[in-house]
Amino acid sequence: MQANHQQLDEIDRKLLNDIQWVFPLVDKPYLEVAKSHNISEEEVMRRTSALKSAGLIRQINAIFDTRRLGYKSALIAFAVVPEKLDAVAERINEHPGVSHNYERNHEYNMWFTLAVPPDSDMKEELDRLAALEGVIKYRLLPTLKMYKIGVKLDMVNDDAEKPKPTEEVKEMNPDRLEITERDKEFVRELQKDLPVVKEPFKEMAQNLGISTEELFAKAKEYEKVGLMRRFAAILRHRDAGFVANGMVVWNVPEDRVDDVGFKLAAFPQVSHCYRRPIYPDWKYNVFSMVHARSLEAAEKMAVEMSSQIGVTDYKILFSSREFKKERVKYFV
Repeated sequence: MQANHQQLDEIDRKLLNDIQWVFPLVDKPYLEVAKSHNISEEEVMRRTSALKSAGLIRQINAIFDTRRLGYKSALIAFAVVPEKLDAVAERINEHPGVSHNYERNHEYNMWFTLAVPPDSDMKEELDRLAALEGVIKYRLLPTLKMYKIGVKLDMVNDDAEKPKPTEEVKEMNPDRLEITERDKEFVRELQKDLPVVKEPFKEMAQNLGISTEELFAKAKEYEKVGLMRRFAAILRHRDAGFVANGMVVWNVPEDRVDDVGFKLAAFPQVSHCYRRPIYPDWKYNVFSMVHARSLEAAEKMAVEMSSQIGVTDYKILFSSREFKKERVKYFV
């Protein structure tokens, strides 16, 4: 069943806005959410279940920092013979480290993210995928610097006509943390989709042989050191009405990259912003993702962003098809 995002009432929209950013780490989280919306715990649970079964909420779980866990990840651009695109996508989607895979309107028509565990060889995995029939060439685009990561779809307000860089952006630490086997057990539990029951963390704590207090303390510790970015609900963009998924790529002068990266990251409409390498056939070194309710709205945002950062050489690559989108499952 597909929900129509237009059928959501105001409470649904406010609820989605809240739990996308912070889901309470307490014994009775739905009760906690209910208090801030002046509705009953039962109603929060009923609405959450409905939003999940309708496909708007993909899952509620811990969102980890791939790099802090020691995983190596990169964005990969494949140029694929159009008639082989589906077959290649199917094979690439089988890889457990591929979390996002989209067709985009460009000569490089397939874009996917690949994450490999600490002891794996990224190049080896990539060579194997690039050998698939129909792949003409590819570009490896690792993150050289991350300025922002974190999708928050504003379910309450309309797309901004004149977006402004209003958010405070902090430097992020990409260094790998030392992870113990016990940490891996915590990660495996915290990344599971949280059930809609009164005390949803109980089972997780039992699996780890600890109390829920200890579980919450650990999760907060992970958040503090940057291992866990947050514990929250992930929405399906398209089902939530955000049909325009635009990757805006910018050709920024070398000496302005950081300045522009941080400024783009401050736009609430930008969910991801990275510096990536350039190639003879790829001149764009800053990538920013925008989500909007229409292609036109996304294009307007890009025009406005361009004038605010003073960079006019840019391109928007819209996703025409979503081949795969899910969270990477770590240490499985």
